[in-house]
Amino acid sequence: MGKDVIIACDFSSKADVMAFLDKFTGKKPFVKIGMELFYAEGPAIVKEIKERGHKIFLDLKLHDIPNTVKKSMAVLSSLDVDMTNLHASGTVAMMEAAIEGLTRPDGTRPILIAVTQLTSTSQERMENDLLIKEEMSKVVAHYAHNAKVAGLDGVVCSPLEAEMVHSVCGKEFVTVTPGVRFADGDKGDQVRVMTPAEAKKIGSDYIVVGRPITAAADPVAAYERCVNEFVG
Repeated sequence: MGKDVIIACDFSSKADVMAFLDKFTGKKPFVKIGMELFYAEGPAIVKEIKERGHKIFLDLKLHDIPNTVKKSMAVLSSLDVDMTNLHASGTVAMMEAAIEGLTRPDGTRPILIAVTQLTSTSQERMENDLLIKEEMSKVVAHYAHNAKVAGLDGVVCSPLEAEMVHSVCGKEFVTVTPGVRFADGDKGDQVRVMTPAEAKKIGSDYIVVGRPITAAADPVAAYERCVNEFVG
């Protein structure tokens, strides 16, 4: 699977996201649609962006009882997205149900990945807020292993953990890594971050980049910089 840069289109309206995508004349970058845009505009925005020729990572992070997740994934599979996700902390049973629901009658389905720990979560926050006392790397490895056992294609993890996830789950197990910032950029609310070049070296398969591109003075140039540093 080839490496790619996914732009996090964290906009609050159709008008904003379309104005942003219109800047990319002749290019169709892989985009992430998250909760903010999906909740504001509904499934129609997914279909419209897909019709423009973009690959889509639908980032809704499902986490519920297995039967609810199964039924929800069946609905999402009809949107023809390329990738979607859930929380690995929902258990192996929930992830197995998700696969069942996401798989279409013809056997096809989007890539399904599991969130291990959010890149805004530090060791201290995990211990104090979640009462998880294990080391972050051990927790991420365990969640990734569970995702593989459940039949998922990969995980969302910090780029700091991509190499470790591949060592536990194999090179074909996909790592999708947010928390990517340029060396001269602001980290924002992320605490576990890397540059695109560093993420490439450590083995990330996809990097998800938001504000360093969407808030840049020249978003297209910032995207191309990401692609050059990460894909080469």
